[in-house]
Amino acid sequence: MRTFSIALALGLFTATASAHAMQAVTASDQDMSDGTVTADKVMADANGWLVIHRTGDDMKPGPVIGYAPLKAGENTDVAAILQEEVASGDKLMLMIHGEDGGMSTGVFEYTLGAKEDGPVRVDGNLVMTVVSAK
Repeated sequence: MRTFSIALALGLFTATASAHAMQAVTASDQDMSDGTVTADKVMADANGWLVIHRTGDDMKPGPVIGYAPLKAGENTDVAAILQEEVASGDKLMLMIHGEDGGMSTGVFEYTLGAKEDGPVRVDGNLVMTVVSAK
């Protein structure tokens, strides 16, 4: 019985670690002249948001300029409508945010630095990628 309990506990730990390890955003530099940016694939642990932040060479998240809903699991071709113009060479950070702590489910409530619908972190790191506008 004890061996089964240890094996079960290890199995649950492995499943949990695998679930957290699967979170990722995959995207490439792209033409954004149509007012959108697209992530090729987003893997999310839970329902949430793909949030588009401006960023620079410092790679720090700046103001939010777009977002799109995510479902738990694999999301492909996730397009976010940009709320302001993006010039060729501008860098954008595509980041997973949760659907936690807000007043309403299904409503994006985050503002820079807030806790509502805030960034997802795995092992202390933001789940994101940076792309440049062509």
